[in-house]
Amino acid sequence: MSFRDLPSVDRLANELAVEGIPRALVVEEVRKAVEQARNVLAQGEQVSAADLARAALERLIRSRHTSIVNATGVILHTNLGRAPLSRQAMAAANSTHSGYGNVELDLATGERGSRSGYLRSLVATLVGGEDAFVVNNNAGALFLVLMALASGKPVPVSRGELIEIGGSYRLPELITASGARMVEVGTTNRTRTADYAAALSPLPALLLKVHPSNYRVEGFTEEATLADLVALGRKSGVPVVFDAGSGLLDDTTPWLSKPPEWLAGEPGIRQAVATGADLVLFSGDKLLGGPQAGVIVGSAALIDRLVRHPAARALRIDGATTAALTATLETYAAGGAVDLPVWEMATRSYAELEARAQAVLIASEVNGHIVVGNSTLGAGSSPGAAIPSPLLECDVPETAFSALLRAEPPILTRRQSGRLLIDFRTVDPSSDQHVATALRSACRL
Repeated sequence: MSFRDLPSVDRLANELAVEGIPRALVVEEVRKAVEQARNVLAQGEQVSAADLARAALERLIRSRHTSIVNATGVILHTNLGRAPLSRQAMAAANSTHSGYGNVELDLATGERGSRSGYLRSLVATLVGGEDAFVVNNNAGALFLVLMALASGKPVPVSRGELIEIGGSYRLPELITASGARMVEVGTTNRTRTADYAAALSPLPALLLKVHPSNYRVEGFTEEATLADLVALGRKSGVPVVFDAGSGLLDDTTPWLSKPPEWLAGEPGIRQAVATGADLVLFSGDKLLGGPQAGVIVGSAALIDRLVRHPAARALRIDGATTAALTATLETYAAGGAVDLPVWEMATRSYAELEARAQAVLIASEVNGHIVVGNSTLGAGSSPGAAIPSPLLECDVPETAFSALLRAEPPILTRRQSGRLLIDFRTVDPSSDQHVATALRSACRL
């Protein structure tokens, strides 16, 4: 092939047009592919511009947001958007986005009003706090707290709580970016109240405790409890901030018959507030089962300082998120949290899941069997906790995993020691037939 054999961008774009993809995007990918082919030819090598363009368009299409069937058994799968929303939350968000709403309008006066007055009252009432504020995610919540309350001032934090979570979020870097000065206390495995007390001179802006939600330190360990820090904070006049992480609203789980064993050790927001923490922070899209958000609840005086900080506007949530989070919290208030997708999936019975797995195995006509396994919460919630679940283990070609990802909608499964595992705890029953059909097709490739 020579330079004269390279196709024109317009002709190749017409040949490779993809339904539903704007022509401008197709043209741009084709232009890049033709230019890449030109560079390769200039080096004396052969290449097909059409093949390069097809591969580029395939990557582009696969990166487009789409619904996916989660057959991994990870309930709060960070790569898949964490907690699915309830029907009520989705309806509330859709209603807000499909028309106008009183996002910042006081219907009693007709004047401009608070963006989230009702939501703030709802959060505070549910967990027993004085006031609350909601921003775009939990990292944003901590960032706002540090900027508003601790910029330029020391903040003691245990070395055992200097967490890093998915996406390379590192607590030390966040503290530095906020303008606060991190003061490490204790050691990785043992931090006592006395270590915090030793860091009270000069007087810090706040005492920070962070729940290590995506790992556990076991063995020769010791930690200053939240109650310990609250007592120290009261004695020294320093506010205590607790980043609880995953958002378990109440560790007694009154929406279930009893707290499940796999939630042991996960801090409850209501209990943290009752312990006396001045501010408690948590995520909206983890165990709470709502949309992505960072919720701050506690002292009305401190919340007021957060709301008035210039960064609060940059971190605020939009109307649809407000509506979805409100609907989620109202479900808790009405006693129906067990029906939220996160809790409905977590509490599905072993027998029900086993029957579904067996039915799919028969319908798919693949070689496989049911094995005993475990599902997980994921997203840094109850690390190491396992929920017993039956798994469909399939004896399929190595290509089956990627073939299932090409299904419509795509299906994400587990791979383990060359075996494909399907966990139906995170699969909606309405998708079982699709899984069976896609599995049958994948094994014929």
